[in-house]
Order: sequence, then structure tokens, then C-alpha cells
Amino acid sequence: MTQGFLVTNRSVRWFLFTLALFTAVIAFGSEASGTGIFSTSLVKTLGKTLCLCLIAVAMDVVWGYCGILSLGHFAFFGIGGYAIGMWLMYGRTEGIVMTSLANQTIPPTPQEVSDAIGGQIFGVVGSSEFPLIWSFAHSLPLQLLMVVLVPGLLALVFGWLAFRSRVTGVYLSILTQAMTLALSLYLFQNDSGLRGNNGLSGLQNIPGFEQTSQATISLVFFLASAAALALGYVLFAWVVAGKMGSVIMGIRDNEARVRFLGYRVEGYKLFVFTLTAIVSGIAGALYYPQAGIINPAEIAPIASIYLAVWVAIGGRGRLYGAVIGAALVSLLSSWFTGGGAPDVNLGLYRIQWTDWWLVLLGLSFVCVTLFFPKGIGGLFDYLVRKPS
Repeated sequence: MTQGFLVTNRSVRWFLFTLALFTAVIAFGSEASGTGIFSTSLVKTLGKTLCLCLIAVAMDVVWGYCGILSLGHFAFFGIGGYAIGMWLMYGRTEGIVMTSLANQTIPPTPQEVSDAIGGQIFGVVGSSEFPLIWSFAHSLPLQLLMVVLVPGLLALVFGWLAFRSRVTGVYLSILTQAMTLALSLYLFQNDSGLRGNNGLSGLQNIPGFEQTSQATISLVFFLASAAALALGYVLFAWVVAGKMGSVIMGIRDNEARVRFLGYRVEGYKLFVFTLTAIVSGIAGALYYPQAGIINPAEIAPIASIYLAVWVAIGGRGRLYGAVIGAALVSLLSSWFTGGGAPDVNLGLYRIQWTDWWLVLLGLSFVCVTLFFPKGIGGLFDYLVRKPS
């Protein structure tokens, strides 16, 4: 990624400028800065939205540019959330346990401390023993490594098996959905080691920063999410540019011809699939500390379907279109389902948007598909390039 790349890609420069301006405005108006123009809950919502924009960009690369309709990328997003959530929950529980044991006459042994922490975390599923997957939960660097390694290895193995068998099209989509469903069903079990349906909670409490206000923590995560989106956008813009981008888009348009020209199609597809999975995991690791909780429902296949809808509405094959789609739909979803949109009284029937939001989203997807197949990003292109 050289300086020349940014110079020749005007859309990337405009995106970075817009994101920097938006970030500065929100940071200045946050409660942590002292102005209080924007509430802490709004800053959290916007921070989570930036994380969703990042996974949407990853989804656009794998689907819009490479032609792989993955219905499993939200699984990688959730894995990243679980990985960081394990450290957050362990650290918070350790602090509580150590405080309660500090007044004992005889200092507790390390095993007693471990049993007490395990009882606090796994008591809801009738256990007090740490599963093997919690071996590194005490270490932030190791858990951050898991945020990258686990989604990356899962995508690498799954992609290698699928692509070497030359599974394509709807069959590949079904396989990714099956992978996601299997993972979700496994996590729902109490013996999965991740508290089953209870999931991991209290993730908004950062170990070592108990005295720091949520306003400050929310602003830090918002800034981190903005930085991750900027870096991810530049990375993917570089990937889809130049010769590599031409090969990737060639695979999307005519895979057989690209293979005939001598390119290792499976290698390119595996690279894109794995890289986007890793970035999705990073996005999840930033999202769930702001959400405060993660459970297996977050990894259900429907979440990945929503992700595809966001990209389609924003404009497949346009990185900024994915950002527009994810930001627009997620913010509207928060507004409609959070009680912000007033109910509509039709006399015989009252429309409550909390019940009708998904219907509205489905109709929007159908309309965009029929009348604006290039999505909102394509409409924006038309308006900008329309001759005067």
C-alpha cells in the first residue's frame, strides 16, 4: 500500500476524509469530552455501527468482488467476540473473587482462586471447572491472538476443503450456512464451554478500568472501531485494485476462463475467504465489548443473511456501498426496533414498527433488487457521473 495507491484512488481518500470528519465530530460532542452533545448510548450505537460496516466491507469483498456468497461470515464475527469476551469475563470475575477473598485469615491457594472464578462463571450451567478452551483466558495478548487465529484457521480449513472440491454457487452458500448453523447449535449446548444459551455477559466492564466511566470507555471503543474501519477499508481497497483485483473479479465473472488462463483460482478464493474471515473476527472483537453481551443467537445463520442484505442494499462490488448499506440498515433497525419510530394508527389496525421492521427491510431489499440492482452505491455513482 504505497502513497501512489492512495493518490490514484480518489474514492478511498474521500472515504477516509468523511470517516475522519465524522469521528472528530462525535468525539468532540461525546460526554467523555465534556460537551455532552451526544449521549453515551448513542456513541456506543455508532461504535457498533462502525464495526458492522467493517464486516460489511469484508462481505462485499468476498461476495461482490470474488463472487462467493458466504452465509457464514457472521460466525467469524461471533468467534472474535467470544475470544475477547472470554478474557473480559475472566478478568472481571477474577477481580470480584480476589476482592471477596482478600479478608480471609488464611490466603487462598491458586486452586481455590481458580475454583472460585470457575464457579462464578460456570455456575449457571452447573459447573465450576474451566474447559480446555479457556486455557488462555487469563492472558489478553493470547486471547487477542485467538481473535485472529481461530476465525482464520476455521476459514482456511473450510475454504480449502470446499474450494479444492470446486464447490461453487448456491451449493457453496448452503455449505457456509450449514457450518454456521452447526457452530450455533454447538454453542447452545451447556457443555460447549461457553455457558450455552447464557453466553458471555458484562463485557462492557474492562478489567483494570473499573473506575473509568462508561462514557470514556465508549469513546475509546468508538475511536478504535473507526480506526479499524479505516485500516480495513484501505486494506481491501488495495486487495481489489491492480492485477489481484482483476483476477478476483475475473473469478466472479467467469471462473472457468480464469482457470484456463493458468491462474490458481482456488488459491485466490482461499486467500480472500480467509482474509475477510480474519477481519470479520477483529470487527466482532470490537463490537461485543460495546454491546456488553454475546450469545449463540448472534451466530445464527439469519445474521449472515442480514449481512448479505446490507451489502445488496448498499451496492455489491462497491466498498463504500457496503458501508452505506450497513450503516443505513443498522441505524434504521435501532430506530425502528428501539421505539424511536412512532406507531401508525390506521383505525382498524395499528402498525407497530417493532413488529413490522423486518417486513419493511424485506420490501426494501426486493425494491432495491428490482429497481436499483446496483444498490444505493450504484445510484450514487449515477448521480455523480450524470452528465450536466
